Amino acid sequence: MIEFRGVGPAGFAERLETVIRIYTAAMNPPADQIAGRKTIMRNHGTYPHFQCYFAELRDSSPQLPTSEPQIVGFAYGFRGAPGQWWHDVVLRALRDEMGPEAANAWLGFAFELAEIHVHPDYQGKGVGRAMIRTLCAGRPERSAVLSTHDRPTAARHLYASMGFTDLLTRFVFPGGHEEYAIAGRPLPLP
Repeated sequence: MIEFRGVGPAGFAERLETVIRIYTAAMNPPADQIAGRKTIMRNHGTYPHFQCYFAELRDSSPQLPTSEPQIVGFAYGFRGAPGQWWHDVVLRALRDEMGPEAANAWLGFAFELAEIHVHPDYQGKGVGRAMIRTLCAGRPERSAVLSTHDRPTAARHLYASMGFTDLLTRFVFPGGHEEYAIAGRPLPLP
């Protein structure tokens, strides 16, 4: 049985090695990018109103003693704010594309879903969807925003099925080369 457990910055930092293992299994990034990703994730834990949920596989057999749960996924986010790299870059691009009023409506009081990853052995079973719902439940922000690869992936399909709409497409972050979609939806989630 999979259960979700919320942790704040300290609990997230304690399990950063596990987080990186799941991220690596799910995303298969180049090895030379792992250290940088770990630094970024550690920094995210310091952002205002940070919240993380772990998807934990728990043994439901009554005959066996309770063992430490296995983390099979994680999702985290925080309130976006000026001075945060992603927030500032995306806000600028949205202002250029949609105008300042629409950009501020989306990012002026937004919950940024920074990372959502499920180990490949557990993908396609509703874990990602349930983590997003759990993470967004009760948030006071008026919108949830995220970035994802701009191609037909399972993640892109999941976000669309949850009501996220494209705000920007074919977006390339400074210093990068891959195209991303920036997506958002009003909160609360249904």
